Amino acid sequence: AAHTRLERSVPAADSAVVVSPPRLVLWFSERLEPAFSKVQVLNPEGKQVDKGDAQVDPDDGRQIGVSLPELAPGSYRVHWRVLSVDTHVNEGDFTFDVRP
Repeated sequence: AAHTRLERSVPAADSAVVVSPPRLVLWFSERLEPAFSKVQVLNPEGKQVDKGDAQVDPDDGRQIGVSLPELAPGSYRVHWRVLSVDTHVNEGDFTFDVRP
């Protein structure tokens, strides 16, 4: 069986936005185990800047999101680590920019 993979995100990987997003949302190819799936948003210094409330959507088990404060212009790194219901762990990183 194939491992779960990131299908898309909002903001999109390697994109630039002009308005700070209130939330980061990621969609995967398989349902996720909520207790073992996480996502973090880090600033250029590597400090976690999300609100620490990452949660798998109870209505769509392939979606995980985290709330964001107002982000200053700059580049942000997203790190995710998920466990799919087929017991495979996958993780990855991508960036997005907030433009002034």
